[in-house]
Amino acid sequence: MTSSSRFSVMIPALAGSLLIAQLFAMSARADEARSTPPWSEQVLGEPIDYEMFAGKPESSLKLLIEHGERLFEGKFTAADGAGRPEATQAIVPTKRRRPSAYVFQRMAGLDANSCASCHNVPVSGGAGDFTANVFVSEGFESADFDTIDPQFSNERGTNALQGSGLIEMLAREMTRDLRAQRREALAKARHSGETITVTLTTKGVSFGKLSAKADGTLDVSGLDGIDADLTLRPFGQKGVFASLRQFTVNALNHHHGIQASERFGARWTGTDDFDGDDIPDEVGAGEVSALVAWQASLPAPTRKSDLPDVWQSAAAAGETLFADLGCAACHIPALPLESLTFQDPGPYDNAGTLRPTDVDLPIELDFSQFAWVQALPKDAEGRTLVPLFGDLKRHRIADAARDTLGNELLSQRFVARDVFLTAELWGVGSTAPYGHRGDLTSLHEIIEAHGGEATDARKAYSALDEAERQNIIAFLRSLEIAQ
Repeated sequence: MTSSSRFSVMIPALAGSLLIAQLFAMSARADEARSTPPWSEQVLGEPIDYEMFAGKPESSLKLLIEHGERLFEGKFTAADGAGRPEATQAIVPTKRRRPSAYVFQRMAGLDANSCASCHNVPVSGGAGDFTANVFVSEGFESADFDTIDPQFSNERGTNALQGSGLIEMLAREMTRDLRAQRREALAKARHSGETITVTLTTKGVSFGKLSAKADGTLDVSGLDGIDADLTLRPFGQKGVFASLRQFTVNALNHHHGIQASERFGARWTGTDDFDGDDIPDEVGAGEVSALVAWQASLPAPTRKSDLPDVWQSAAAAGETLFADLGCAACHIPALPLESLTFQDPGPYDNAGTLRPTDVDLPIELDFSQFAWVQALPKDAEGRTLVPLFGDLKRHRIADAARDTLGNELLSQRFVARDVFLTAELWGVGSTAPYGHRGDLTSLHEIIEAHGGEATDARKAYSALDEAERQNIIAFLRSLEIAQ
């Protein structure tokens, strides 16, 4: 698709705006200035200027989202910078100790040509089949590995990205609330001279207890399902990534060998070609922001609207049973979201991922302009109810009796091997197979695999008669990613 055809669909929406006309003209001039012909196989062309979109009105960001879709679905080439002959898959810039025998390999990567190579079920940005599994080696981030031995890597299935912008905004608000409770406890402890213990709760989700002492120190031993810094990290099956931006920068390097300057550039590594492939500054802040904008704006999963009467009846009964069994204690049907403004970069990333202090203005997406967001229900306080069927919290979901979901040998980011983030169930009817490895073929299998904190709910499910269990399956199968 040529640049002119990519942008032609935007013209009616942009007409009458001088600013947007200027942006359009700048994009057209950039395309004309490219050294590559229109039939080029390259995905990355003229750099996307972050400043061209920061602080700009929503209408201009449609161009950025369109750029992001093109980058997500494009197949990166060596001319784009695909490949990292002198660098490992590690999230921290790490040089290889020995040359790699292969450019592509399924263990440490490169393992995909495109983001959409894995995220494509049932649509682009979705989940992936077992064949799209990846191997993560957080425990050996400074070592090369070329084995799928579980002592050296954890095999993971592909999560769907639909609704991820809402998820990140929920996590930001919950992080803000928890940190405010911590500040209040510290202030009370200093004022009273006594230890103050508080139960940390936000949006109806409890994260354990925290004790603030008069000397300003904290006892965090009572925390539950969250890190000691009180940052919710809603991405990754272990809940270890705070933002889509961090997830994107990690994935570009691991899966494609495309290195973002904000982490692998001269500021942190002293060189603009850390991976030694003779392609400097492979992606800048603008390209990463485009990918983030597209992923964040993917419509949230919904419910099937064309069910036959027998399915509707079974699903309604199943939803009631789902709550009665205790499943909804973790898979909470909806959480309230106060603000619909998504800012990139976000407030809780660490060094190596672009942060608000690194830019003059953030890029802002106003989610209230999206028709699919407008269709979501609101609570009595006017907050948008996000129907995620999750709690953004980590739980222990395996034990000696049920170890299917705790079969990894490596911990990731110091999260225990049997502890995982609650999987959001919206869209679960579209994302088979199930489990962290995608090795469970049905919803019944994944329910029966639950142990640990989910043992009572799983036993209650097992005790149902077959018709009742089928009602629960009917309910879960009604939660879909629209095509």
